[in-house]
Amino acid sequence: MGARPEYADAALQLADVLVENELELVYGGSAVGIMGVIAGRVLQQGGKVHGVIPKFLQDREIAHEGLTELHIVSSMHERKTMMADLSDAFVALPGGFGTLEEIIEILTWSQLRFHDKPCGILNVRAYFDHLLKYLDHAVAEGFLRPENREMLLHDADPEGLLKQFEIYTAPNVDKWT
Repeated sequence: MGARPEYADAALQLADVLVENELELVYGGSAVGIMGVIAGRVLQQGGKVHGVIPKFLQDREIAHEGLTELHIVSSMHERKTMMADLSDAFVALPGGFGTLEEIIEILTWSQLRFHDKPCGILNVRAYFDHLLKYLDHAVAEGFLRPENREMLLHDADPEGLLKQFEIYTAPNVDKWT
C-alpha cells in the first residue's frame, strides 16, 4: 500500500473517475495492494473490472475472485500482452519494480509503434518526479527524442490525467534517437 495513505486515496479517486466516465479497469488481477483497492472500488460502484494473473501468482497475490472477468495465464509475458490487448490506455500508480517495468515496457512498445495508446502516471505526492527528471536527462543526453519523452503523460489528479488521454496523439517519429 505504500508508506502514505494518499496513495490508496488516489487509487480510490481514480476508480471513481473510471466509473463516472464508464471506463472499465484492466489490471493484474490481485485482491491486495493499491490495485486491489482500485479494483474493489470500481466493482463496489458497479463498474467492470478485468484481471489478468499468471497461474504461479494466483495464490501468492491472492487473485481477486469477484471480478467481472479473471483471466488465468501461464506467464508474465502473456499477462502483459493480454492486458495491453484489452486496454485502451495505461496508467501507473505509485509502486515498485513491477510498476516501473510495466510502464517502461508499454512506453517502449509505443515508441516501437506496437500501439498508439496513451500512457500516463498518476503522480501522487510527486512520487514519479525522479523518473520524469531521468527522462528529461535522457533527452538532454541524446538517448531519447523529445517527442518520445512526451509520450509519458502525468498528472497528480486522475481527472487531469484522463483529460490528457482524451487529446493524446501518438508521435510520428521514424527514428528513436
